[in-house]
Amino acid sequence: MVVDCLAGVPEEQLRRRAAIVPHAGLIYSGKCAGAVFGRLALPSTIVIVAPNHTGRCNSPGASLWLRGAFETPLGVVAIDEAFAATLEQSCDLVADDPAAHRFEHAIEVELPFLQVLAPGARIVPLVLAWDDWERSERLGASLADAVRATSGDVLVVASSDMTHYESAPSAERKDRMALAAIDRLDGYALLEACRREQISMCGRAPVAVVLKAARALGAGRAQLLDYRHSGAVTGDDASVVTYAGITIE
Repeated sequence: MVVDCLAGVPEEQLRRRAAIVPHAGLIYSGKCAGAVFGRLALPSTIVIVAPNHTGRCNSPGASLWLRGAFETPLGVVAIDEAFAATLEQSCDLVADDPAAHRFEHAIEVELPFLQVLAPGARIVPLVLAWDDWERSERLGASLADAVRATSGDVLVVASSDMTHYESAPSAERKDRMALAAIDRLDGYALLEACRREQISMCGRAPVAVVLKAARALGAGRAQLLDYRHSGAVTGDDASVVTYAGITIE
């Protein structure tokens, strides 16, 4: 399925500071994620910031998996324990909290792409249990500091789907507002748009964090590479989930 999701994607080896990819089942959002991962030069360390869908949280809100590895049917993906420790020490919102990850899918769905495209890469998995700007801004700044303190290249990924369970036209209208804020690299505006317009983007806080970190690292441009919705698979445009694949440089 991963190979199929990557079929036809130009192998451009783009070097980017950050990316936004969806995390639905591969049959629905895999080609959108593949349009991003397949174009990138994936470094040895990849930070994945995702929403906490389950509500399990024993951290101050940013739940880190600090040590060990994740295992998928394609093998083991090791944690970058040095980077994870640096991030935990630099931000009091972050704590080792494996229980928050136990039933969470938003990081796991990304891993097969990394295993196929960059089998030696290590990850820093982080799930967030908030959607406010104050904490998103603080974590984004700390994440940028941790990237600067690392000798190698680091890619920061936000894992998020877009609007959930609305008609395709309604979802696309709402998504245009969210994507406009992302295009400006404005995490605060994104969270405000989601709140004001009731945009059910599950990873709005992870995206806000990543936008803050990317701007602090000198990023100046976002590029939408792919946009689609589940109705293309189910045949039902009356209730869809939408997906966007974006790179940030």
